[in-house]
Amino acid sequence: MAALLILLSSAGAAAAERVVTLAPHLAELVCAVGACDELVGVAAYTDFPAQAAKRPQVGSAMAVSLETVLALRPTRVLAWRGGTPEATIAQLQGLGLRVEPLAIGDLDAIASALERLGTELGHAAQGRASAAAYRQRLAALRAQYRGRPRLRAFYQLESGPVYTVNGRSPISAALDLCGADNVFSALPTLSAVVSDEAVLAADPQVVVYAADEDARGMAAYWRRLGSAAAADPRRRVAIDANLLTRQSPRVLDGIAGLCAGLDRVRACMATPSPAACRAP
Repeated sequence: MAALLILLSSAGAAAAERVVTLAPHLAELVCAVGACDELVGVAAYTDFPAQAAKRPQVGSAMAVSLETVLALRPTRVLAWRGGTPEATIAQLQGLGLRVEPLAIGDLDAIASALERLGTELGHAAQGRASAAAYRQRLAALRAQYRGRPRLRAFYQLESGPVYTVNGRSPISAALDLCGADNVFSALPTLSAVVSDEAVLAADPQVVVYAADEDARGMAAYWRRLGSAAAADPRRRVAIDANLLTRQSPRVLDGIAGLCAGLDRVRACMATPSPAACRAP
C-alpha cells in the first residue's frame, strides 16, 4: 500500500507540472520527451510540434512578457542559456518563479538535454529513448559523411548588408559534420557583417543560405561578385534555417538536407554536367 501511494503521488506531481519555455527549441525538447501536455506557454516562433504551436506565447526569446508568464502559473520556466537575457532570468526569479537555464554547447549535448528533461519532468523512460534514437541517427550521419572532400563554405544571411556566423554557431557544427569548413569561423562574434572584399578574400567554394532569403537580393549580390567561384548559382545550397539553428532532435533533419546539398555541389564540381549540377 505504501509503495502504491508513492507511485500515485509521483504520478500526480508529474501531471501537476506547468512548463513555460523561452525559446522555440526548448518547447521541441519538452515535447520530444513526452511532456507536451505539461507545456502551458511558449516563446514566439514556436511552430513545432503542432501541439506546442497552439500554446499561449509569452513574447520573443529576447523580450519576454513577465505578466504573461506569471498569469500562466508555471511550476518551472525553461530559459535558453546564452539566448535569454540574464536580466530576464533574474527578473523571473525575483518574482519567485523556478527558472532553469538550459545550455546546449554542441550536437552531442542535445541527447544529454533530452535525458535531463525527461528525468526532471517525470518522463525518464521517454527521455532516454529519445536520446538513444538521437545518438543513433547522429552517429549514422557522421559515419555516412566522414571522409568527404572538404569544401570551403560561406553561410550567407541577407544580402544588404551581408551577415554570416562564426565557429560557435550550430551552423558551423552542421557544416563540419557534412565535410565543409566555415570560412568565417574565426569571427570574434557569433554573427557579423562581412564586406564584399572579405568574401572575395575567403574564396568560398559553396554558399549556404536560408531558403526564405530574398532570392532577387541574393542574385544581385553574386552578380556583383561575379569573379568569385561561389558566384556560380550551381554552388548554392538552400536550407531550412529553423532546423539547423534549433538545438532539438530536428536538427538532424536539417543536417541531412545540408549534407545532401553539399554532395550535389561536390558532384557538380567534379563533373559539371546538367544532371550532376541539378538541385534536388
